[in-house]
Amino acid sequence: MNVKKGVPGLRGTDHIGFTVPDIDEAHDFFVEVLGCDHVYSLGPVKPSGNWMSTHLNVNDDAVMHEIRFYRCFNGSNFEVFHYSSPDQRFLQPRNSDVGGHHLALYVDDLDVAMAYLESHGIQILGKPTHSIGASEGQRWVYFLSPWGMQFELVSYPDGKAYEQQAETLLWDPRDGSSAPSASAGPSKN
Repeated sequence: MNVKKGVPGLRGTDHIGFTVPDIDEAHDFFVEVLGCDHVYSLGPVKPSGNWMSTHLNVNDDAVMHEIRFYRCFNGSNFEVFHYSSPDQRFLQPRNSDVGGHHLALYVDDLDVAMAYLESHGIQILGKPTHSIGASEGQRWVYFLSPWGMQFELVSYPDGKAYEQQAETLLWDPRDGSSAPSASAGPSKN
């Protein structure tokens, strides 16, 4: 009998949360440039006492001015925060920094997607890279949001090399297994 390890009942990633310096700029980027759906907003949130440090590991004087939730086609949702705090830092971490991160978005045609982003004034970092080894078959390129957060476009329309021998496959956005958002159009099967 094969017993699954880990958190009982865990099904997958519900959302990815991050903080932005300007919620309206972020909203325009997610909705007007990327094409995500804004689902709902919350805030402001300013509990009393030590709630913020106890529950969120931030300064007790921090204020969440607004939280917006976005659905971006198939995959995880985004929870976007706009905070102010007396000890707030504004430097974006690089991938090499502890806590460094990026959000990768799958696209059907990398070149078309890059041209679209460039036409909207989005900074693309370098030229597309062809992956090697287990990821062969994939092309990718990084780009920056207007506030400097790192994103990635990735595409592997014919799959990746590892899939030929793997017992477990990575989640694949190409199969359309999630119900698309209203603006996503039909699933690609």
